[in-house]
Amino acid sequence: MTNKTRPIPIYILLAFILFQGISGIAGGTGLILDPSGKSLQIPISWLDGSPFSNYLIPGLILFVVLGLYPLIVFYSLLKKLRWSWFAAFVLGAALLIWIGVEIIIIGYQPQPPLQLIYGLVGFIILVLVFLPSVRSFLKSGK
Repeated sequence: MTNKTRPIPIYILLAFILFQGISGIAGGTGLILDPSGKSLQIPISWLDGSPFSNYLIPGLILFVVLGLYPLIVFYSLLKKLRWSWFAAFVLGAALLIWIGVEIIIIGYQPQPPLQLIYGLVGFIILVLVFLPSVRSFLKSGK
């Protein structure tokens, strides 16, 4: 494999990270614009017992950490920047932590199965990041 040839798992990783970035921006924007959660059909009662009275702060966190940050990671992977491997690892871990904390605060919500889907996205990102082909490709970054 030459230094310029991206292994297939890199393309899969890029797809999952782009998916996360776009959906994080969309979900975060929805919660910021309507902190009641009504427009996204998220009951405000899910926040009972949490430190939040509405979805504004969770929406801001979602927008920045799981929306903008993944787009930065996507760019870093495309450009094969030296820190891109670690940034992708942090993203996968952050997504799993977000889902874990969400389940602790509001419980597991099977309908719609967003917690399951995004938990799997975080897990898949972590698995891909640790593949030898991904690590060796990104190790030779700029």
